[in-house]
Amino acid sequence: MSKYEVEVHNNFDSHDHSEWDDFVNESPQGNIFCRSWWLEAVCPKGFEILVLRNGGRIVAGMPLVRSRKLGREAIHMPKLTQILGVLLAPPTGQKYEKRLSSEMDVLRELVQAIPPVDYFSMNFHHSFTNWLPFYWAGYKQTTQYTYVIPDLADLDKVFSEFSYSKKKNIKKAERLVSVREDLSASDFYANHVYTLRKQGGQISYSFDHFKRIYDAAHREKCGKSWYAIDSKKNIHAVIFVVFDNKSAYYLISTIDPDFRNSGAATLLLRDAITYVSQHTNRFDFEGSMIPGVENSFRKFGAIQTPYFSITKANLLGKTWRMLRPYVGRFARAFRSRRW
Repeated sequence: MSKYEVEVHNNFDSHDHSEWDDFVNESPQGNIFCRSWWLEAVCPKGFEILVLRNGGRIVAGMPLVRSRKLGREAIHMPKLTQILGVLLAPPTGQKYEKRLSSEMDVLRELVQAIPPVDYFSMNFHHSFTNWLPFYWAGYKQTTQYTYVIPDLADLDKVFSEFSYSKKKNIKKAERLVSVREDLSASDFYANHVYTLRKQGGQISYSFDHFKRIYDAAHREKCGKSWYAIDSKKNIHAVIFVVFDNKSAYYLISTIDPDFRNSGAATLLLRDAITYVSQHTNRFDFEGSMIPGVENSFRKFGAIQTPYFSITKANLLGKTWRMLRPYVGRFARAFRSRRW
């Protein structure tokens, strides 16, 4: 008999919110995207939190976001959410072997408790390194990369690590634009739509989705926007950053292609890093596998940091569930046939 108790909570009540958020604070994998207020903002139709307890204490958990499309059910990442995945309790003072054995037990129980769906896809925190129990259960893993400034305590040191080209961009932008703060949600979204349209692209998230994040982040004092505007009222770039006591995340940026060479986005990032250093000690660029974007983030002196994207497709199970009624009818008809 397992010593662990498994619970699946649908949108925790107010008491459970507090318990979960306390666990997010304690867990090395805890991050802003796992906090209850963020989940409520990005999952208006509801979410679940899979919790594993030992002696009444939460020892592991995983937020789950489900959706159904064309008859297929998936657990997936919500839009504008960088990481979720498994959260583990802080390690104890055990020897490595005992600590790893305990972690294996916890993860096996947690993986087994994930609801069966047709497709699972989730990004995990960079500090989660033991995906073996997922592998044993038939999941697959792809390593992705983000870029992180791990210590914002000494800003002079941080900015000294910027490449020559980034420093040059800042000096150029300071002559061309002024930096302002807190662009409204509607103006931010309209600017992103406008700049993408200029490049032949389309926005990938709805205004309502962004507005919920924007409002929640401002209510929690965990989000802020900066924009660069010139003397002719042209907005060159806008960025939106979210943060908590553990890390800041470069959530969204918009750059007008007509002013791409003004250096405005680099100037905004310099100011954003300065601001969030008062609230947290880490800045995550939310990396990219796109060569040009990766190259830009690297030039801020940020450290390449791997993290796991874990997936599982259960297409055979889906096919069987669809065919099972027909198979049953065929079998009954076959048995009743006279030869």
